[in-house]
Amino acid sequence: MSMVRILAIAGLALWLALPARAAIEIQEVTSPGGIDAWLVESHEIPFVALEIRFRGGASLDAPDKRGAINLMTALLEEGSGEMDARAFVRARDALAASFRFDAGQDAISVSARMLTENRDAAVDLLRQALHEPRFDADAIDRVRGQVLANIRSDAKDPGTIAAQTFDRLAFGDHPYASASDGTEESVAALTRDDLVEAHARVIARDRIHVAAAGDITAEELGALLDRLFNGLPKTGAPLPDRAAYALDGGVTVVPFDTPQSSAVFGHEGMERDHPDFFAAYVMNEVLGAGGFESRLMKEVRVKRGLTYGVYSYIYPMDYAALMLGQVASANNRMAEAISVIRDEWAKMAAEGVTEQELEDVKTYLTGAYPLRFDGNAPIARILVGMQMEGLSPDYVNTRNDQIMAVTLEDVRRVAGEVLQPDRLHFVVVGRPEGLETTN
Repeated sequence: MSMVRILAIAGLALWLALPARAAIEIQEVTSPGGIDAWLVESHEIPFVALEIRFRGGASLDAPDKRGAINLMTALLEEGSGEMDARAFVRARDALAASFRFDAGQDAISVSARMLTENRDAAVDLLRQALHEPRFDADAIDRVRGQVLANIRSDAKDPGTIAAQTFDRLAFGDHPYASASDGTEESVAALTRDDLVEAHARVIARDRIHVAAAGDITAEELGALLDRLFNGLPKTGAPLPDRAAYALDGGVTVVPFDTPQSSAVFGHEGMERDHPDFFAAYVMNEVLGAGGFESRLMKEVRVKRGLTYGVYSYIYPMDYAALMLGQVASANNRMAEAISVIRDEWAKMAAEGVTEQELEDVKTYLTGAYPLRFDGNAPIARILVGMQMEGLSPDYVNTRNDQIMAVTLEDVRRVAGEVLQPDRLHFVVVGRPEGLETTN
């Protein structure tokens, strides 16, 4: 049976097994060598999903080496030990295993899926990738070319330009101010030694978070963790400081020849561990996260036809928290779209939500939550994300209760605290009529 077929069956089996409240049993595992992990044990299907995070991510790039950690991460599956890139891929495919390596601003993500019968060999191959990357010259050149192509593509995309400009204006000299994949100049200048250093800065034992789901016991997982991580450096580069937010309310226009302007807007937001986070989460679902049922979508798209889509996000990161949104509109209508968004932002801040909106969003959020747990891989991703956010294992079984406990007064109070209409800043990329840069 193919790996794809096995994964599909596993996802269906786990989804059918979940009760409406998404009650699952999470085991806390500590390996003999001291590596902590969370496990959801399930032996119905013979495969395991493993999710690993190395906290710090691309924010740990060395000075003047922006993009090194991103490029290094992309090379982890491009040859290791005695295997070049082709040999590594053949070995992985022969095991019907799947590895994925990604570099974000706050973490390096490693996602692995493997059959039980090949688990030991797959773990050995993954260990080799983490411990002994080759960084061969031909692989560096090839992957560097792919990264440079992505950077050039981003430089032509109005939405990406808007997001990167917002970050640069908001965060100054913090790593958050620049794209994690670097610039054409910084990436072109990276050497093999820079990649070796980047590996040592972030792939270290002191910042590991791990979750597993599937056909493995706690004892087996403990042994696996030590085999996988023993021998890595004990510590990596120091983690970044908090990012100071530097933007005030206003508009920044970035001229760009396109018939449709793209905008990113926002201000400071709420940390994930804030006691009012769920009230803010519910509020934002009504404001702009709830698709066609959100206020922004109804007012900007449905009633006025100013856009195909407009959204808002609560965006907590490790070293900053934002309240963000995005919209695109024709150049001659972007000014009106911004005016409507400002009005809705101010209205929500002043009045909160209605009782009907609150009940509708509670029903949606609590009903949709169990559907996230639709397989071993999603479960493992959710668990490791909970660890990164400092949540406890019982969160998956109490989250809906916390949603239901949010009151109308909670949302009204928090909306007034979180939403800051006077500090809302729009970065607009295009040729918007009637708009100019103001601070």
